[in-house]
Amino acid sequence: MLSAPLDTSIINAALGQYWRVIVVELTGSTQRDLVTLARTGTAAAGDVIVADYQSDGRGRLLRSFDAPQGTALLFSYFIQPKRTQDDWGYIPLIVGTSLAQVLSDFGAKLKWPNDVLISEKKVAGIIAETTDDGIVIGVGINVGMQVRQLPVPTATSLLIEGARNVTRNQLLVEFLNNFEEKFLAWDEGSDEISADYLKLSATIGREVRVEYPNGVSENGLAVSISHRGELILASGQHVQAGDIVHLR
Repeated sequence: MLSAPLDTSIINAALGQYWRVIVVELTGSTQRDLVTLARTGTAAAGDVIVADYQSDGRGRLLRSFDAPQGTALLFSYFIQPKRTQDDWGYIPLIVGTSLAQVLSDFGAKLKWPNDVLISEKKVAGIIAETTDDGIVIGVGINVGMQVRQLPVPTATSLLIEGARNVTRNQLLVEFLNNFEEKFLAWDEGSDEISADYLKLSATIGREVRVEYPNGVSENGLAVSISHRGELILASGQHVQAGDIVHLR
């Protein structure tokens, strides 16, 4: 069931009017495709592209993301928040919260800023790119990968973690419905999502090493998240971007 075909009709029939999902067998990158549509004004809020296989998938910080055909759930979607753009940094955390809740049967946790972990190993990642009037979110979930197919030793998949009776269609529907509810409440001004995020965080309360994009690193205790989605260290430092290493 984990590698059952993606089916547009099954997916859209289980979603509300906010979402419009199209499935493609092959593309270079769902993220690149949808960003292009958004920047040319031909995408609308709620558009979703799902691919069975990506030949040139992308992750955060220009990293590549590759998964054998049929072994991952790979999709991107476009939203147009009403809240000030200064707050948009929190959106990937809403995405992560929804993913972790959908994967709660596996004990999923969140590693700031964009990783979903099971048993301290990465099972899903998130990328976010802003356009003039919205944001494109990309998600990749390792679904049916066997150990030999994992991109790195620190990754895992739902198959490895014991999943059997679930399909990618079901996972996508559950995620989009969950995210829609949380995002619309946040977009109307509610910040209740922050409590849900903190409950699922594997980072808050831990000693971490922050590796900044410029090569500088620092150690500190992760204590909270700002309303903009920044990681706050005990020193008072607000981390906007960087890789996090859990030290203990």
